[in-house]
Amino acid sequence: MVLGAAQYGGRPSPVFRGRLDHGELLLRRGFADRVVVLGAGRPGDAFTEAEAGARYLSERGVHADAIDTVPEGGTTFESLRAAAEYMRERDLSSAFLVSDPWHNLRIRRMARDLGIRAFASATWQSAAVSQSTRLEGYLRETFAYLYYRVSGR
Repeated sequence: MVLGAAQYGGRPSPVFRGRLDHGELLLRRGFADRVVVLGAGRPGDAFTEAEAGARYLSERGVHADAIDTVPEGGTTFESLRAAAEYMRERDLSSAFLVSDPWHNLRIRRMARDLGIRAFASATWQSAAVSQSTRLEGYLRETFAYLYYRVSGR
């Protein structure tokens, strides 16, 4: 399950491309039998994150039968809640969650709270190339994780 990130006119942002490339790698190496792309769009968008991600993977040669989309969720929690429903409908219990490394703790906790046995598989091929960008990501996610633990959202 590839967590969505920004897309522009149906084209994934560099961060999103890094996640999608990692999801494709897991598929091609046999760790998964499909890539499920998560994420809704913002008001006025012509494409959802899930649609943009699926199109990107198709253009890279991933067969359509190996791509599913869950075009719901404007937040990480909403996307994972929709992913949990997708999994329940298909009697699936575990998944790799693909995102950036600083996101791992929070997405694993959210997934567990939603009944998903989750294995985080972080990509290092995102736009976060400098130490300051990575530090910013870890700091932001530390506060987001604490907020989630307190609020449950």
